[in-house]
Amino acid sequence: MDNQFYAYLSRMKYISRWSLMHNSSNETLSEHTLQVAILTHALCVIARRRFGRQVDTAKAVLCALYHDAPEIITGDLPTPVKYYNPAIRDAYREIERTAAEKLLSMLPQDLEDEYRASFFCEDREVLDLVKAADKLGALIKCLEEERMGNREFVRAREATEQALREMDLPEVKVFMKEFLPAYTLTLDELE
Repeated sequence: MDNQFYAYLSRMKYISRWSLMHNSSNETLSEHTLQVAILTHALCVIARRRFGRQVDTAKAVLCALYHDAPEIITGDLPTPVKYYNPAIRDAYREIERTAAEKLLSMLPQDLEDEYRASFFCEDREVLDLVKAADKLGALIKCLEEERMGNREFVRAREATEQALREMDLPEVKVFMKEFLPAYTLTLDELE
């Protein structure tokens, strides 16, 4: 049966992330994807308003929406496994590419081209912002888990903070300074 693309996307809610870690709160691929899209939008707004960069916000947010869509087929491979060595990393990239092609093939041809650019973004500026948003999402997850008393995420937080610093993106620095501290607050502490 053709045209299963949207039905497959709706299954993001069944893919759990952080599978090798004890979680206080489960995070699904759906939740992660929404957060990365929101964070990508935030980084684009900061880039434009604070640094005068001409970022294609719509393209960036669309790329964020589909950045992990292949995981509907592959599942979420934990980072320590995915990046264990270059051979595994490269093989997994090819698996993700094949899964993305499979998803795109579930669309009618006249719609497929509209989605291809979001699945296979080649704009370096956009890719950098989506990757940074993805890392910020991971950092937020770590902060939330630590706030719940879960020390399982301490090393992941430290590694993610280091990765974000190494990206050296001014938008990320602004977000981390101005917006990230609020993620450590309880509901009662948020005004």
